[in-house]
Amino acid sequence: MTQPVVAAKAPNKVTLEAGKDYWWCACGMSKNQPFCDGAHKGSGMAPMKFTAEKSGDHWLCACKHSSKKPMCDGSHKTLA
Repeated sequence: MTQPVVAAKAPNKVTLEAGKDYWWCACGMSKNQPFCDGAHKGSGMAPMKFTAEKSGDHWLCACKHSSKKPMCDGSHKTLA
């Protein structure tokens, strides 16, 4: 697998805690979007670890095509 599965064509609104590490699903196959549940195993893809810089609501990419991963940059609006 070289391209991620588009999990959704809209971002996921999540509440994050500053300083806490999270694993963002990069393959699109997780049933726990936008976070990794291990579904990528065997796909050749891996989740992206990130640390929340501030507490509060954030919009994480669900289309898996953002140039600002794991944050949404609006790329989902250009997908067919």
